[in-house]
Amino acid sequence: MKSTSAAVLVIEGDRLIRRVLSASLPSRGFDVIETAMGDAGLDILRSESPDLIILGLGLPDVPGLSLLRQICDAFDTPVVVLSNTAAVTAKVEALDSGASDYVTTPFNVDELAARLRVAMRNRLQRERTAPVFRNGELMVDLVHHRIMRGHKNIKLSPTEYAILRMLVIEAGRVLTHDYVLRSIWKNRRNIDYLRVYMRQLRKRIEIDPHNPQYILTVPGVGYRLLTGTVADEAQGIDSGVGQTASEASTSH
Repeated sequence: MKSTSAAVLVIEGDRLIRRVLSASLPSRGFDVIETAMGDAGLDILRSESPDLIILGLGLPDVPGLSLLRQICDAFDTPVVVLSNTAAVTAKVEALDSGASDYVTTPFNVDELAARLRVAMRNRLQRERTAPVFRNGELMVDLVHHRIMRGHKNIKLSPTEYAILRMLVIEAGRVLTHDYVLRSIWKNRRNIDYLRVYMRQLRKRIEIDPHNPQYILTVPGVGYRLLTGTVADEAQGIDSGVGQTASEASTSH
């Protein structure tokens, strides 16, 4: 089973720093993808969609600040900058360019991990999403990538987690098939492909996948993560809406 730890892309020219981060961050709840090159980092960012980025400014192929601006202009992924420069002007320039945080080297790994968690919480707050979702026995911690039902720790594949995370962010609303397909798979795979993943996700989180209590199917439309019980849903207490907020803004 693949890990559901937060994925961190490390773009750092210093090989020793990359080795330290690759060895130390997994035990602190982060999976590390690392590269020494800025252009390769952009390719990984596009293909892997990591949760966080650690960016060293001394890269061999591109100026670090230029890459930082490019990332922050095109993506909403939090970037924590690593630099051997402690000057206030350097910190201000990086933060003004879009960095979520600025850490000087040498650094303490525990402090860096804490700063990564803060960057994730801040992103969730910007998205107006509670860091922890609860409904009955189900708990989803979006900061630490932890899913539990009662006392049982649930492991998900990266794709299953991505779908659940999207449902949590839009909890109570219906996510249409097309919306999920476009968000998770850019090439918009067919609905049958999505249904396979939804069945797998229900097997993981539902007590009885054939009688779901958390993820309901809206026939012909999509799926909804309940914020209350199925009984509440039947009474219209958790009625949600028939589309995502973004779709609602363009509907007539």
